[in-house]
Amino acid sequence: MADKIKLTKLAECAGCGAKVGAGTLASLLKGIDVHEDPNLLVGFDTADDAAVYKVTDDLAIVETLDFFPPIADDPYKYGAIAAANALSDVYAMGGEPKVALNIMAVPEDMPREVVHGILRGGYEKVYEAGASIVGGHSIFDEEPKYGLSVTGFVDPARMWTNDGAQAGDVLVYTKPLGIGVAVTAAKAELASDEVVSAAEDAMMALNRWPADVAQGFTVHGATDVTGFGVMGHVLEMANGADVSIDVDTGAFELLSDDVLAWARMGLLPAGMYRNRRYAEAYVDAADVDRALVDVLFCPETSGGLLFSVPADEADAFVAALKADDRVCCAEVVGTVAPADGDVRIRLH
Repeated sequence: MADKIKLTKLAECAGCGAKVGAGTLASLLKGIDVHEDPNLLVGFDTADDAAVYKVTDDLAIVETLDFFPPIADDPYKYGAIAAANALSDVYAMGGEPKVALNIMAVPEDMPREVVHGILRGGYEKVYEAGASIVGGHSIFDEEPKYGLSVTGFVDPARMWTNDGAQAGDVLVYTKPLGIGVAVTAAKAELASDEVVSAAEDAMMALNRWPADVAQGFTVHGATDVTGFGVMGHVLEMANGADVSIDVDTGAFELLSDDVLAWARMGLLPAGMYRNRRYAEAYVDAADVDRALVDVLFCPETSGGLLFSVPADEADAFVAALKADDRVCCAEVVGTVAPADGDVRIRLH
């Protein structure tokens, strides 16, 4: 019975494509005051990946929550992807996940083995991260949803934020691009089994491994690329640090040679249009292929980490990332420059 259920057919939007757009989110949060607390090092007012609360001079709690509708038909893979995506926020802050709580919504008639598969996928991915699932909460809903609330630890002196990029830095990205387009093509039954498998493998890959490598280098800023796409998350980095960022669009490793062809066909998740409306006013796309620009705006469920590191460490950093076979890929994809007017991102 379980193998007959197409989980992605039960969801209107898949994975991080269901995320509320950054512009809409900003308007919803406008006017809500953040409680002032000197120990709250990072709150929601900075558009960062997780909250950070200082406990002692050398210990802070990293707190995040993430869940979404099915991004894969296989229950186990869906659970593993959702867990990897939630854990990623802790890694993006330089932290180490410790405990997690399940968040689940399932139809009342969902077969037991399907629900079990989702939970097992989440549990085993959290176990791979060296953390523990210690409980959770579930409700009945017509559309399945799954994810985690994750608590981690970080040394406040060594935490990363998305607003630390400095002029002269380079940007390094750690997963292939095009997950959002590939998943959309799969829903249209145009993607091969090989491409679907590659997308699922990339989404299930923990960002623990590039984060571990990065601990040996100088990281000025970091974020994980998820629902707001490369452009949305790069814009948050640029705005937070008050810099401009030049993006080398040809430097990204694409998930498949078909990604651009699918984008030209219009096989784009709805989240791409939300991300474009939010960010395009700050982007100079020059004469870059429109299909590639669309891919850069697409949501990337459980995407890679984007690091801002000093230029003189970039070669050694990329080499170290590539030497770890648990890291999907590592490419220098941009440079950071002083702020220059309203244009925050220039594509080349």
